[in-house]
Amino acid sequence: MIESTRLTKRYGDTVAVDNLTFTVEPGKVTGFLGPNGAGKSTTLRMILGLNAPTSGSVTVDGVPFSHRPRGLRHVGALLDAQDVHGGRTAQAHLSALARSNRIPPARVDEVLQEVGLAKAARRRIGGFSLGMKQRLGIAGALLGDPPVLLFDEPLNGLDPEGVLWVRGLFRRLASEGRAVFVSSHMMAEMEHTADRLIVIGQGRLIADESLEDFSARNASLGVTVHTPDLAGLEALLIAEGASVCRESDQAGRVTGLTAARIGDLAHRHRIVLHELATHTSSLESAFMSLTADSVEYLAGEAR
Repeated sequence: MIESTRLTKRYGDTVAVDNLTFTVEPGKVTGFLGPNGAGKSTTLRMILGLNAPTSGSVTVDGVPFSHRPRGLRHVGALLDAQDVHGGRTAQAHLSALARSNRIPPARVDEVLQEVGLAKAARRRIGGFSLGMKQRLGIAGALLGDPPVLLFDEPLNGLDPEGVLWVRGLFRRLASEGRAVFVSSHMMAEMEHTADRLIVIGQGRLIADESLEDFSARNASLGVTVHTPDLAGLEALLIAEGASVCRESDQAGRVTGLTAARIGDLAHRHRIVLHELATHTSSLESAFMSLTADSVEYLAGEAR
C-alpha cells in the first residue's frame, strides 16, 4: 500500500501540498481528485521520490520508493505520456527499462501485446499519437508486474475503445490484489472505475472515503415530473414544503419530496403524470460542490 503521513511540499512562499495524510489500499482502485493546482501531480512525484517533501513522509509498503534499487518491480507509474524519446522505437524504450530493472526481455513483448501495440513495436515513438503514447506509458508501468500502480491522467488521448479497455484493466489489476492509484479529471470514468476517492484542494485533504459514501454525502436528490397540469401539481407540492423548478410548461424538477409522495399527491388529486423519475447528481456535480472553494482559477467569474 501507499501511506502518506503529514506530507508537505513548499516552493518558497507557495504551499503545494499541505499536511496530507492518506492511505492507498491494495485490492482497490483509488481515484485521486482535485482542481487544477490542487497538488495532485506534486504528491505523485513525492511518492516516486522525484520531489523531496519539505516535511512529512510517504512510503510504499513501508519503504520510501527511492530506497528501491529495482523500482519497476515495486511500483509502476505513468506520469507524463509525452516524456519519452521520440527517436526510439517502442520496443527499444521498454527494453531499456527492462534491462535497468533486471526484468526478463520476454516481458517487453508481453506488455506490448497487452496494451495493443505489438504491431507498432518497431515504430519510432515520435510518430505515435497521444493515445498510442498513453498505451506505451501503461506498458511501461506494467513491465515489472508491480503490486502498486500510479497513473496521472491516463485517459488523455484515448479513443472510446481505449477508455473502455483502461477501465477494465484497472479493475482487473485491483482484483489481483494490487493497489491502483489514479489521478484523473474524467469524473464519469472515476464513477465507473474507482472504489475509493481521495479528494484534495489547495494541497489539503478534503475527502478520503468510498465512492458510495462520497456521492451520498455530497449528492443532491431531485425528482423530475412531467404533467399537463404542472400549475396544479406545483401548488400542491409547494403546500407540502417542496420546491419546484420549472423546466418547461409541463415539466419541472422537484426537491424536498420523494417520488412516492409526489405520486400519491397526484393520484389523490387526479393529476395525470407522464413522467416521475428520481435523479441523484453525478460524481462530477458532487465533486464541483465540494471543491468550489478550492478552485484557483474560475473562468468567467471574479472571486
